[in-house]
Amino acid sequence: MRTDLIRKTALTAAGLAFTTGAIAGPLTAAYAAEARTTAPASVQAERRPAGERELAMDYQAQPNFYYCGPAATRNALSVQGKKIDVDAMAKEMRTTEDGTDSINDVTPVLNKETGRKAYESTEIRSTKADDKQTDELRADIVRAVDDGRAVVANIAGTAVDTDGNAHSFEGGHYISVIGYRDGGKTVTIGDSANPDTASYRMSVDNLADWIATRGYSS
Repeated sequence: MRTDLIRKTALTAAGLAFTTGAIAGPLTAAYAAEARTTAPASVQAERRPAGERELAMDYQAQPNFYYCGPAATRNALSVQGKKIDVDAMAKEMRTTEDGTDSINDVTPVLNKETGRKAYESTEIRSTKADDKQTDELRADIVRAVDDGRAVVANIAGTAVDTDGNAHSFEGGHYISVIGYRDGGKTVTIGDSANPDTASYRMSVDNLADWIATRGYSS
């Protein structure tokens, strides 16, 4: 089900650039030792007022610069109480030092581990998401989170969160979406790149543009 419209995720050390709040270059051994941390309190809240929900994520940072696909998938599945070895994830996704090829390598693993065909891949083929694509993304996130499932997204480039912090992954990256507020206009992201920024919020408009030319599984 792979397409040529989602660019290959090549997370080389040279291509994976981070800005403020993220790491620079490959993850070090010391960084990997910090991999398992307790998710922030804001991530652990299960039920919120109408129009809000966040799932409890058992966060784990990626152990190297090219494991973001397996790590994001592992973190996404953790909201369902599943504990899956990230190396096993990487093997199933055929992850190499070039990264995980596309979201279409992630969706079958999510369905296998979930035990049902709950996930499907959605591509945003344009270089910038239009209103229809953004609305579809918002609806897909709300539907998945209300079903107790996190979304996995393949992103590239730079996006700014609700606190004004930039997150830059020019070579490509995978993230989990574990919650929403304001009816899905704002989403909560779980990011395996750095335990110091394990989660943050972003407008769904910015997320949709971040996913543009790639795709997500919901």
